[in-house]
Amino acid sequence: MADTPSPLTQATAEGLRRLLDGDPSVAQLDAALRYLAKWRSALLDNTLAQQTGTTVQDGPFKGMAYPVRAAEGARAARLLGAYEASLAPVIETIASRPYATVIDIGCAEGYYAVGLARRMPQALVLARDTSPAAQSLCRALAEANGVADRVEVGGEVGHADFVLCDAAPTVLICDIEGAEADLLDPAAAPGLTQADILVEVHEGMRPGLLATLTARFTPTHLIARIDRSLRPDLLPPWAERLSDLDRLLLLWEWRAAPTPWLWMERR
Repeated sequence: MADTPSPLTQATAEGLRRLLDGDPSVAQLDAALRYLAKWRSALLDNTLAQQTGTTVQDGPFKGMAYPVRAAEGARAARLLGAYEASLAPVIETIASRPYATVIDIGCAEGYYAVGLARRMPQALVLARDTSPAAQSLCRALAEANGVADRVEVGGEVGHADFVLCDAAPTVLICDIEGAEADLLDPAAAPGLTQADILVEVHEGMRPGLLATLTARFTPTHLIARIDRSLRPDLLPPWAERLSDLDRLLLLWEWRAAPTPWLWMERR
């Protein structure tokens, strides 16, 4: 008797059938490829957790307990310490500075909020996300790492909230799926001119946004663009037994388009 397919296998097959229903097209096949890649990524994530546990293995947040799922995207790259690897030098810079306040907007499950709270015992971390599910995950991650007393989880942020940047040395991390176009406006929120800012720019969603943000902050900040990079050297030894595709999927962050970052430091 054949083995009964798992619920995940059954759900994935049904989803794939729906995606491939109707006349074939390139867009349809692209969607199916991404769907199957996410399925395979989830299996690899589970294997990684079984093999190495749920502690971040390397990178700026090495040693951080990570028992929660990712609010969005894959968890595997986070567990490896390879998540957004090109930002590691900036994260080290941030962690070395005496900021009193870290504001993480779009904190998701708290990779940066909790990671920086562990690295920066002097700082209060304001973790903000509009998703109640993400907020709950972030609280759980902070509890798991013993920093819940310094990670204040909340919801939406508006221009008026940036007045606190005037009160103490502040660094702002922002990843809000294109809404940075409206939120990060120093004309509407002058407090932004007093903060160092690390922002993921969703140029694919809002073409021209890199140029817009650069123009807004050039008068007050030194600006460096940071593009993505991979760290295959952080794959575990057992990954040598995997196919090239599986090795790539362990590092894949589920991004559908390039999302460069801007590191903007006050002049």
